[in-house]
Amino acid sequence: MTAPWPNGAPKVGDVAEMSRTVTSSDIAAFTDISGDRNPLHYDLQAAKSSRFGEIVVQGGVTSAILNAVVAEKLPGPGTVFLSVNWDFKAPVRPGDIITGRVEITQARADKPITTLRTTVTRGDGTVALDGTAVCYTMAMGPERSAAPE
Repeated sequence: MTAPWPNGAPKVGDVAEMSRTVTSSDIAAFTDISGDRNPLHYDLQAAKSSRFGEIVVQGGVTSAILNAVVAEKLPGPGTVFLSVNWDFKAPVRPGDIITGRVEITQARADKPITTLRTTVTRGDGTVALDGTAVCYTMAMGPERSAAPE
């Protein structure tokens, strides 16, 4: 068994980010996974008549980038969410570039548990998601394999 953080435990103030462009394919993939067929995600006429004014992606698509940040960057491989408290502040639309950002606000010394400030920001600077998360990081053996791309 190896330590959860082979390069040292995260420290308060550590930050990591990842960005990606959201596509209509993300809406379809999330629908396949979740069954969420809300017309706001597919029906342009319905979306235009809503307060959003156009097609928006599911909240799960918006928040998913945070899964990638915590699993790939900080706290890193072997990390899972224990709890999240997220407020969705603004819509994300197909074509938007979003950036998921996490910042360590607490790191326990007795267990591999961290508390994070989490945000997802659109390319225009608008915060789409804001909140916190508590994570647990499991030690990963050297035999771990990468996920398929």
